[in-house]
Amino acid sequence: MIEKIKINTNGQGLYEITNLVSSKLDNSGILNGICIVYIKHTSASLIIQENADPSAKKDLENWLNRLVPEKDTLFTHTSEGPDDMPSHIKAILTQVSISIPIVHGELTLGTWQGIYLWEHRKAPHDRSVLLKFLEG
Repeated sequence: MIEKIKINTNGQGLYEITNLVSSKLDNSGILNGICIVYIKHTSASLIIQENADPSAKKDLENWLNRLVPEKDTLFTHTSEGPDDMPSHIKAILTQVSISIPIVHGELTLGTWQGIYLWEHRKAPHDRSVLLKFLEG
């Protein structure tokens, strides 16, 4: 069975979804296996990253915005605004799916790791994330 979660974003940034994924895992009854997390969008992505110090999130956001700036004269795909093409590039530089082992009914994340949806667009969006828990 595939579970779906909706995340409403308020614009660019990292949105932790670890608790949402863990809650769905708890309801699945799976004790050992793998969790696949997949985002159905081309202008947002998923990452596993530090969830202890908020400055890490801010530094990552600033770095990616510097790496892929808006209004680059090379971009022609700008019909939805200056963040349109940069959001697609940011999504391919990160990832759209993550696999996490499940052991004893828990995601095997490290002490300071969290699962994040990374919104690359400036405007608020409703994002869909699919979860698949495989027993094994």
